[in-house]
Amino acid sequence: QVQLVESGGGLVQAGGSLRLSCAVSGRTASSYVMGWFRQAPGKEREFVAAAIPWSRDNTYYGDSVKGRFTISRDNAKNTVYLQMNSLKPDDTAVYHCAATQKVYLSGSYYYSEGPYDYWGQGTQVTVSS
Repeated sequence: QVQLVESGGGLVQAGGSLRLSCAVSGRTASSYVMGWFRQAPGKEREFVAAAIPWSRDNTYYGDSVKGRFTISRDNAKNTVYLQMNSLKPDDTAVYHCAATQKVYLSGSYYYSEGPYDYWGQGTQVTVSS
């Protein structure tokens, strides 16, 4: 069983930065696809980023965060990070990390929630204007 615990959320002004962490326990994170999703009040959950260990391209991002957010992992700490720069009020949401070992030929399959088997409780990010 895999447990995921997010941290690092908070209140930040527009243009600022935050780094979210997702601590993985129960299994070795390096063998999992790790994803970040977010959900704002009244909106559907949205794909943010994914890191795929067996893919040559390795990382994927949602269109709204490309160039601003970076997903990375520290295998020694069994932790996945989401570095968020140039934050905007529209980035306000609860951010969840997720994990799966399902293998798909196309990285785009990981843009949806379906493939992920494990989810964290989320951490709130609020960006003020």
